[in-house]
Amino acid sequence: MLTRQGWLCLWGGLALLALARLLGIGELYVFGAVALGLLAVAVLYVRLTRLDLQVDRHVYPSHVHAGQLSRVEVRIRNLRRTETPVLRLRDPVSGTAGAELLVPPLDQGAASTASYRLPTDRRGLVHVGPLRVVVSDPFGLTQVNTVAAPKVEVTVYPAVEEIRPVPFTTGNDPLAGTLQPHALGRVGDDFYALRPYVVGDDLRRIHWPSTARHDELLVRQQEQPWQGRTTVLLDVRRATHDAASFEAAVSAAASIVTANSARRDLIRLATTDGADSGFGSGSIHVQALLEHLAVVEPSGGASLRAMLDLVKRDGQGALIVVVAQATGDELRATAGLRQKFGLVAVVRVDAGTRQAVEAPGSGVSVIRVTAGKPFAKAWDLAMASSRRAGIPAGTGR
Repeated sequence: MLTRQGWLCLWGGLALLALARLLGIGELYVFGAVALGLLAVAVLYVRLTRLDLQVDRHVYPSHVHAGQLSRVEVRIRNLRRTETPVLRLRDPVSGTAGAELLVPPLDQGAASTASYRLPTDRRGLVHVGPLRVVVSDPFGLTQVNTVAAPKVEVTVYPAVEEIRPVPFTTGNDPLAGTLQPHALGRVGDDFYALRPYVVGDDLRRIHWPSTARHDELLVRQQEQPWQGRTTVLLDVRRATHDAASFEAAVSAAASIVTANSARRDLIRLATTDGADSGFGSGSIHVQALLEHLAVVEPSGGASLRAMLDLVKRDGQGALIVVVAQATGDELRATAGLRQKFGLVAVVRVDAGTRQAVEAPGSGVSVIRVTAGKPFAKAWDLAMASSRRAGIPAGTGR
């Protein structure tokens, strides 16, 4: 294909030939013919250039938190017998002009490595590629490109601050941890109950007297360690946020999820646009929650009251509501969930307004995040106060 300079050379050569014929100036014929001849040689050069390359592109890590480093490394190796021309590597990167790398001529079997950093200052998806190898003639009139590596995505999670986890609350896990078994559950020494044998159970746990009596394999169910339950409800209503408060709220929700997942709690993430993850634990579940927070956007059709009614149905453990603005009725509705949850807290991110903070009700604290009092500091102070206030830690015993 012709470059911009190639098109200029083409139209310039044709214009010179036209002027030569119109004005009868022989020198213009020569200049026009030289321009078109040069263009023809350039086209022939790129058409006859054959490449045999091994191109490897690695993105690491492919999942990062905002502000962390993510790099792309490209390694190109010449497999043909002759030296390669100067190569240009172009790798589009969303949100930027892309990366452009020049590779000097490579002898047979020689390799070259280049790398560049990805923009990870904001959460979201960064699209990289497809990587193209561009061959052009020495005059830059024509070029041909081939795809050397496919398009990939890098997920930039929200920024996460190191905070205290939500305190354990009263109330046992109603399923005794059976949906989220802990590694200690099959090797503990505390007898809890008998249950039918399932494939994978330790045969040493079979209770033979009961098996003989019921004519069915029964195993001793050891008591499961208690698992905390934390529900994080994120308000994504467009009308209540500005750009800064929305990002701060998403970061706060991600920090709470990360802090409690490290304690192997059952985590549930819900947003006012109707998304609800349900309770779960483990790295895969937490990664799915962070991926959702990486791409969540403000919504015009969201409802805080509707999601409060939804999370109330499975009320267990702690409920953390992250908002920017909330009406008195919404705060009172949040306080009404104190009967279902062992702990209810409202994280209110300052949206730049002077809206008064109304007390939501007895037993519910409002954690206000401002420029002078960032989230991590405000959260840790509130959680320390909750512990001093005597919130009992559930034991499940």
